[in-house]
Amino acid sequence: MTKSSDFRQKEVINIRDGRRLGYVVDMEFNLYEGRISAIVVPGSNKLLGFLKGNDDLIIPWEQIEKVGDDVILVDIDVSS
Repeated sequence: MTKSSDFRQKEVINIRDGRRLGYVVDMEFNLYEGRISAIVVPGSNKLLGFLKGNDDLIIPWEQIEKVGDDVILVDIDVSS
């Protein structure tokens, strides 16, 4: 069992290009199915990840490859 607060301490890494995307700042939940539907990582223009905005990266749960002790590995196409 994992708490949602534990996700904020994990760094998100894209396995497609090895890029560090940041830390989880928010999560989206599907209340009807009782599951996490996506994690949110701050956009590249954020100061220390504060202030959720339009350029935040929303990563669907289906694109999460592995949740480890320290990192979350995702497989997404991020255009620079």
